[in-house]
Amino acid sequence: MRALFNSKKLENQIDQFLDALSQGLIVFVRGIKSYFDEDKEDFEHYLKEISKLEAEADKLRRAIENDLYTFSLIPENRGDVLALLEHLDNVIDTAKETLHQFDVEVPDIPLEFASKFVKLAETSCDAGQEIVQAARAFFKDLKNVRDHVHKVYFYEKEADRLGNHLKKEIFRTDMKLSRKIHLRYFATHVETISDDAEDVADRLSIYTIKRMI
Repeated sequence: MRALFNSKKLENQIDQFLDALSQGLIVFVRGIKSYFDEDKEDFEHYLKEISKLEAEADKLRRAIENDLYTFSLIPENRGDVLALLEHLDNVIDTAKETLHQFDVEVPDIPLEFASKFVKLAETSCDAGQEIVQAARAFFKDLKNVRDHVHKVYFYEKEADRLGNHLKKEIFRTDMKLSRKIHLRYFATHVETISDDAEDVADRLSIYTIKRMI
């Protein structure tokens, strides 16, 4: 099936936008790992990197929106594309905000939970990476959207499972309740990346059906 856009510039901008999202998710996972490794230098590096990528994604999204209106491109799909970009942007926004909260609040997470937080982060970001691939397919190869959307739902459910298991373990320790709540807060925020990806997948499924009619 033909690509959605005929404009090479617009196609390049969207590729760059999706690249920034994908790289942001990779940086997020590395940042989480460096936090538990107590590698402050690497953690600071990844904080700066994810902020830069999030700002780049915002800039590209605004440029794409401007071009869509300025040059009256794809008027029949413009609303769906704008909504898709906005909700995709939420994925990297959540990743950036979550990593920065680790820096601000410095949660004291017992070593026994470190690997489980990392696994949750990886799984949540797997959902994010699949929604990036689904979006690429939406713009270039519509028939492949469903395969990636299906994987988003799988990883989101897996992140839910891992997150719930982690929270149960946290609340079955003898830590103070305030500390348990603090750790639950961070588990929930790490998991939210997959929730944001699922939200985009729901919308993308509808947009894909509309384009195929």
